Parts: sequence; structure tokens; C-alpha cells
Amino acid sequence: MASMKDVAREAGVSVATVSHVLRGTKHVSAELTERVRAAALALGYVPNLQASALRTGRTQTLGVLLPDLANPFFVALLHALAPAARAAGKVLMVYDAENDAALELAGLQRMAAGQVDGIIWVPVDVDAPHVAGRSTPELPVVTIDRPVPDTDAVVADHVAGGRLLAEHLAGLGHNRVALLSGPEELPSSRGRRRGFIEAFAPLTPVWESHTGFSHELSAEARALLDGGNYDAVVCANDMVASGVMRYLTERGLSVPNDVSVVGFDDVAWASLMQPALTTVRQPLAAMGAAAVRLLLERLGDPQRATRRVVMPVELVERGSTAPPDLVTWPGEATEMALLGREERN
Repeated sequence: MASMKDVAREAGVSVATVSHVLRGTKHVSAELTERVRAAALALGYVPNLQASALRTGRTQTLGVLLPDLANPFFVALLHALAPAARAAGKVLMVYDAENDAALELAGLQRMAAGQVDGIIWVPVDVDAPHVAGRSTPELPVVTIDRPVPDTDAVVADHVAGGRLLAEHLAGLGHNRVALLSGPEELPSSRGRRRGFIEAFAPLTPVWESHTGFSHELSAEARALLDGGNYDAVVCANDMVASGVMRYLTERGLSVPNDVSVVGFDDVAWASLMQPALTTVRQPLAAMGAAAVRLLLERLGDPQRATRRVVMPVELVERGSTAPPDLVTWPGEATEMALLGREERN
């Protein structure tokens, strides 16, 4: 089994440098950090976590607290975090809050009791008392997607993503667009909405409803979809888009021939939907690596200024969008029949 000395020899650095890189105890340049991690991976070096914890007070374990592992976006995010943590010689302790703020607080407390060195966290609600009141455990924290004040954060450029969707639909000729925004309390939802509204101006959505991130549509959303008079639907995320596409199909409408549908996230199965979903891709691998890097930097330098890393997004155009066709909705059909009768008379 490879030792720390073997890794140092392979990387051409001192044992102390290897120790600082793998344990996050001191800032090391990006070039040396990459050399050490590559050498450790090539040699299959596995640190003795128990001995390390006794010697340094560090467990080499990072906590990951996610709001909902039933949401494929967060599962994909976890998959992005795992290799970045592994490359840094860390293991992950994962807790699913099930979208419950009370469970989330319990998860934070249990992670602190379990002696994780720091936490990568996607808060359920950034306005919850244990978040806004800073009653979280005294551990280094990096948030992803949902930033909180005075805390390191990694976020996608949600405003730019909303703009990309507006520009794409307007470019296709859509002017009767419905907007299913995400939860109003989440910064990501507000950013996506703002970007869309700004880029779609002077046009405005024909209607808007705030929804959760589930494929199960609310009664309000279903009623608005039943009302018709739109040629495209912008969805809070890919889960909502899948629910919208299914609901429209059940009503006898075709996507995209009758209605275009767009999502956000580009989860793994978005390309497998029928038709494949046009959406905005978040760079999950880069976000996971950045979150782990920020947490290691914070462990090495607890007093440094907080940082927020904003990641670019990209539009992925697939088969769920097309130029608008003239869709005759139930109410419109009745009005046209009446007009035709009046003209004949």
C-alpha cells in the first residue's frame, strides 16, 4: 500500500506539502495541489483517517446536506461532489433533509456531532431561522445554488439562464408564453424569473404561477394550463417541464407542434424525454469541484474573505421547442364558431 512518502516522491514535493494538500491544513498552490492529487490517485494512496483524526483533529470527512434526494438535480450534484472530494482525499457524509427545515437543522447538528470538518450545503429555505439567524454549527460551510450572507457559495448564473430561454423562444417567434416560476423564496427561482422577464420585454407572460420543483403540478397550474391561449411554457426546472409535457399530452396537445416547453437544469433524463427537452444546463461537475475547493481553502485559511463563485450556464436546444403554430384552444373554438354563424347570417 502506498504511503505519504511514496506520494511525495511521485509528485516531486515534500511530505509536508502532501500532508497539507490531502488534509487541507494549509494553502498550497494550484499547480502543486494538482500534482499531489494526481500522484495520490495514480498510486492508489488511501489515508489512515483514524490516525489522521487523532493527530490533527481533522476527520477528513466533508458533510453534504441536500434538500431533496428525490429531485434528480441534487442526485446529480452529489455525483459531481463525490469525485472532487475523493481527489482531495476526503470522504462524504450525506444527509437528505426531505425539504423539511426541521430535519435540515437536525442534519446540521448531527453532522457537527459526527465530527465532519466542514459542510457543503444546499439550504431548504434561505430564510429559515437556523439559516438567517446563523444558529448553524461553528464549522466551515460552502453553499451551492442558494447563497446565504457571509458564507462561501457556488451558484450558477440563473439570471443568464432565464435570458437564454427568453431569447430562444422569442427567436422562434413565440409571443404568448406562460411562466411557471419556482418557489419565490429561493434566489435561484427569482434569478431565472428576472432574467426571463428582462429579456422577453416588452412582451410579458400571458400568465404566471409559482410552483414547486415537482412533476406533480398544482391545481392552480393545471387550471391555467387548461385555460389555453399560450404557445410556449417556461418551467421552473426539468421536473416541472416533464409534468407539463405529460399533462399537455393527456389533453391531446402535441409538444412542440402545439406548445413548446422548456426546462432548467438539464438532468440526466432530459435528453431521453419524448420529445427531448430544451433546457438550460448547469455545469454540475465544475460546481462540485469549486465547492470542494472553496471548502478546502476555508479549512486552510479560516480568516480569508468569503467568496462567491458564479458558474456560466448554456442553452441546450432539443426537440421540445419549435416555431409556433396556430393552436385552437377550446374557448377560442367556441368564439370562432359564433363569429362564423354571425357572418353567415
